[in-house]
Amino acid sequence: MNNISDAVGYYHELQRFGIKPGLERISALCEVLGHPEQKLKFVHVAGTNGKGTVSTIIANILREAGFKTGLFVSPYVIDFRERIQIDNQMIPEEDLISVTEQVRKASDILSVRGITPTEFEAVTAAAFLYFAQAGCQIAVMETGLGGRYDATNIIAEPIVSVITSISYDHMQILGDTLGKIAAEKAGIIKKHCHCVTSSAQPEEAISVIRDAVSSKHAYLFEADERDLFEVISSDLSGAEVKYRNTQLHIPFPGAHQLQNAAIAIKACEVIGVSGFDITVKHIRDGLAASFIPARIEVMRLSPIVILDGSHNQDSLKALADLVKTTMAGKRILAVMGMMADKDCVNTVRQISDIFSEVITVTPSNPRAMDAKSFADLLTQQGINAHPASAPEDGIDRAFEKIKDFDALIVCGSLYLAADVREYMIQKLSDLDEGGY
Repeated sequence: MNNISDAVGYYHELQRFGIKPGLERISALCEVLGHPEQKLKFVHVAGTNGKGTVSTIIANILREAGFKTGLFVSPYVIDFRERIQIDNQMIPEEDLISVTEQVRKASDILSVRGITPTEFEAVTAAAFLYFAQAGCQIAVMETGLGGRYDATNIIAEPIVSVITSISYDHMQILGDTLGKIAAEKAGIIKKHCHCVTSSAQPEEAISVIRDAVSSKHAYLFEADERDLFEVISSDLSGAEVKYRNTQLHIPFPGAHQLQNAAIAIKACEVIGVSGFDITVKHIRDGLAASFIPARIEVMRLSPIVILDGSHNQDSLKALADLVKTTMAGKRILAVMGMMADKDCVNTVRQISDIFSEVITVTPSNPRAMDAKSFADLLTQQGINAHPASAPEDGIDRAFEKIKDFDALIVCGSLYLAADVREYMIQKLSDLDEGGY
């Protein structure tokens, strides 16, 4: 393995094995690697929406508290190395090459026994290995899909298990009811361990979580932002809140991010009584330092330009709610692309009354719905939509039209966000030079 392309290419080559729930392969892989996961302490995060935001906030607060903190998230937006971080820094290329080579050799040993790890299992093992070898004091691990059979669930006794918002997604794998989906997510709850979730969970979901906690003789903390802090103000820059007589800045816009911040803060309170000294100042500074690309990322305020990876009903509803509260009456142009295996009809209904015009594109993923079919679907929902030939073409056309609108929103898929984010940054730079 000679360079970073070889390392990333190794994981992508494993995509052909698809998603195979179960802990047998990751257990075998970690055994060959010397069980690096047993040398670490963990915060384990599952849920449908908000996992990345909550994980990032927790990791930043722990870092501000002086702990060497690993962070494992998925998917990445721009750079594969976003998935594995320590103290807010992506894994260096040479370290990714090193741990990947170790994972590859371990996988070769397993192949003799007819065991082939999937892509996610291999990346998870690489993260365990990197965090252990770097001497992380704690690692925040986000599940990939579900929880019970997710590769990260080899974690035996997390300091705290965190379950973010539960909604409909990946129903063909996780189940067709909120209860079934919640049961899969609640699989990360371990015996006698702490669990944090939101009191705003749908009743069907939170009842399952409560039952799982009870059956494991664990301890449940339900975060309620109304009890945890007082909202002072909110706009496209995020929210100002008062927490324990201290003003905090939540740098993520949208009412749903108040819930995510509450979950993260409650989790840190629990971590704080588990041997990790975390103060209000650490929480304040960790929150303020948190950033995730393409999660309602406000790239410009005049005109408003937002990039969002929202891809299911609840995440697009959160985007729609933000638009209705901060951009009421404004003409909004959108560039959208979605995966064909999503519940596209019900999902696009969330945005049917907020976009004046939609340019559809085909994200660069084999699961993507083609732009023409997506435009037809939107038109059937009464939305003015027309297709573009490629994601960059859609962005070009949007910037040609931007002067006729108050805002541009690019959304529908994290794959689309990955396709166009750097291109949008360049287009915005060109726009500034043109003196908009």
